Amino acid sequence: MTSSIKNSVQLIGNMGKDVLLTTFDNGNKKAVIVLATNDYYTNNKGEQVKQTEWHNLVAWGKTAELMAETLNKGSVVAIQGKLTNRSYTDKDGQTKYITEIIVNEFYKIAHSS
Repeated sequence: MTSSIKNSVQLIGNMGKDVLLTTFDNGNKKAVIVLATNDYYTNNKGEQVKQTEWHNLVAWGKTAELMAETLNKGSVVAIQGKLTNRSYTDKDGQTKYITEIIVNEFYKIAHSS
């Protein structure tokens, strides 16, 4: 197995919010993106049900800058990245866990109306 597919995520979805771009003192840029993907299934009554999953995405550097310039809420985008997990302690002393996808590449998908 090649290392490029050991931790690889590919998603196509809709932007849930505008890109939140942060520029740090050293000039580095970070983009935070929320992406929705939809799955459909038929329940036991024969009704089609839509299930939406929300994904937290993070991009850095030029990728972050390009995402902020070209994407906005509602944009359809394809991303490729890797899954990461991190934790922090909140103000009440509780440990919180976050799963994020670090974006390596993205493509805005134009769709006709």
